Amino acid sequence: MQDQLFLRALERSDLRFIHNLNNNRKIMSYWFEEPYESFDELEELYNRHIHDNAERRFIVENDKKELIGLVELIEIDYIHSRAEFQIIINTEHQGKGYARSLIYKALDYSFSILNLFKVYLLVAIDNEKAIHLYKDCGFVEEGHFVKEFFINGEYKDAKRMYILQDEYFARQKAKEINP
Repeated sequence: MQDQLFLRALERSDLRFIHNLNNNRKIMSYWFEEPYESFDELEELYNRHIHDNAERRFIVENDKKELIGLVELIEIDYIHSRAEFQIIINTEHQGKGYARSLIYKALDYSFSILNLFKVYLLVAIDNEKAIHLYKDCGFVEEGHFVKEFFINGEYKDAKRMYILQDEYFARQKAKEINP
């Protein structure tokens, strides 16, 4: 049986966990970011963005209170009703099937609480497992970015994928009718 997962707001006490994630080269290559960040820099970012309505950062915990990962909605645009979705699962918890549950939790929050209309993400085209998972969860490709990110010594293409609120709710309703 899979652990039950919970999203909760990122707290100052979580910064050491985030610092470890942000300094993991394997993880950060999929986030298109440099795997280097000082703890002081992270703490400064936390202080600067704690009241920022354009971001929602969630820590993922299981029922044993183990820290599993991070889910973020960033660049929240309340005029155009959209946000970018990001997810990190700590390497020791990858491959356990957690991502799908977390994607749905983030989408439910985005569409049911924030009333966003569109959630999008960027994914490296060679991250086939992630692309398959996002498609399975209802995301659709809307753009292809050529040589967009420098990862592990070379420029890589990326896809932008999206899901709309009405499509998400229709998929959820269909799942209830045909589980």
